[in-house]
Amino acid sequence: MNKLKMACLTAAIASSSVSFAGGLLTNTNQNVAFNRMMSREASIGIDGVYYNPAGVVFLGEGHHLSLNWQLAYQTRIIKNGYDLFKNNVNNPITPREFKGEAFAPVIPSLQYAYNKGRWSFQANLALTGGGGKCTFDNGLGSFEKIVGETAMGACGLAGAVDGAAKGALGAAYPKNIFSEMFGSDGKYSYDSYMHGRQYYYGISIGAAYKVSDNFSAFAGLRTVYASCNYYGYVRDIKVGNTPLYTVLDPSKTDAADILLSCDQTGLGFTPIIGIDYKTGRWNFSAKYEFKTRMRLKNKSVNQAPSIGNLAGNLRTALIAKGVPEVVVDNKILGDPKVQAVMGGIKSKFDTALGEAVGEYEDGKKIAGDIPAYLTLGAGYAPTDDLRINVGFHWFDDKNATSYNNRNKKLDRGTLEYNAGAEYDINKRFTVSAGWQCTSYGLSDEYMDDKSFVVSSNSVGVGGVIRLTSRMKLNVAYFHTFYEHKKTSEESTVGTNTLNYTSDYTRNNNVFGVGLDVKF
Repeated sequence: MNKLKMACLTAAIASSSVSFAGGLLTNTNQNVAFNRMMSREASIGIDGVYYNPAGVVFLGEGHHLSLNWQLAYQTRIIKNGYDLFKNNVNNPITPREFKGEAFAPVIPSLQYAYNKGRWSFQANLALTGGGGKCTFDNGLGSFEKIVGETAMGACGLAGAVDGAAKGALGAAYPKNIFSEMFGSDGKYSYDSYMHGRQYYYGISIGAAYKVSDNFSAFAGLRTVYASCNYYGYVRDIKVGNTPLYTVLDPSKTDAADILLSCDQTGLGFTPIIGIDYKTGRWNFSAKYEFKTRMRLKNKSVNQAPSIGNLAGNLRTALIAKGVPEVVVDNKILGDPKVQAVMGGIKSKFDTALGEAVGEYEDGKKIAGDIPAYLTLGAGYAPTDDLRINVGFHWFDDKNATSYNNRNKKLDRGTLEYNAGAEYDINKRFTVSAGWQCTSYGLSDEYMDDKSFVVSSNSVGVGGVIRLTSRMKLNVAYFHTFYEHKKTSEESTVGTNTLNYTSDYTRNNNVFGVGLDVKF
């Protein structure tokens, strides 16, 4: 029962993470120029307010503004194999595919800079993390795994009670009452749904100073406000043909239902520094964002099943079947095997109860740091019409504190490498393309379907249309090709050891349009 509860409550929160480019908690696609080129760390442009803030001072005097809109669609696909899935009366198939869909129709961002003399004063408004909603209409494989194991446990308990009753009453207990209710083969059914929404709004301000004609430096601060909502349920759980609530609290038809309804909010601050150096046709840049300490406060209305009255409910049911009270108390509920089965369930439940609901407990503050982030970039223009960039990102995910220090399960932080080029066809049109490789420091221990990422390669294409001498339009599309990550674990069910396998992957598409204006 404890595993059943924990799986549901943890599934919804993790399923909502909708980062479309960047590290585990960081969105790097904050301007459409990135989507069309994938490497902007060494570029000089208004998008540099995010990618290369020190370089923006070389953009020229005046006001510079960039308005961006993106649409992103992502699917998460997990294929799980487990023998107990064959006991699902509605879908007895293994391996089974579980799919989550994340859709963000509007991902806005705004960059602004005012350059005067040697100074550049800048501001950025964007979704620095999250940015959408994710829905698993049929729940998750790890949850069904626990439902299946719970069904086997219920059958085991039914067999133990019937065996003790027969031993005490003999022919006076003519049939296996509870085994007939729950069966002996672990057949089950249930209804599940998970949905999450996660937005991390970032507002940054800062200033760059041109130390010389070739070198500049930047310092700034970002304020991050997190707003998240998680909703999910597991209901109508049946073992055999019998609703599970009948052994938890027969007077309440929702006694076995699980409900998660949690809002989270938090506030954090990110110091940012950067430098840029120009020499001939080369440009070099570096930026460092310090770790953002985030503590998310829960406002929750949750419901979870309780097994505290299990023995009492069994007692009531047996007496209702005509079993004498003294036999129920001394021979059945007092039977060592029955006590061992019930005690084992209750012990596991009580031990994990605090951990299972702790992350979503009403009023509690949860660690959710955004990791420190280093970028390096180099750009070269072999001709006036052609510009080539390469870049590198490092996210210190392993040292960004998360709930129960899950971050420590990572082998290392995230590494990203990118390259891109843009070419001016004429004075009006520019075409561009780029590539980015994202390598997460994943371990098998870190991976699970409630919160997973997989390494990937992204390709972006697009261009620029110069509408006037002071206005240009960026258009872009990028697609991410995700790898597969496969894991396997053993699970003990009764006297059997079963193998539970997982195959994780994703699919991602992003479209974007941005308008850059100088005035």
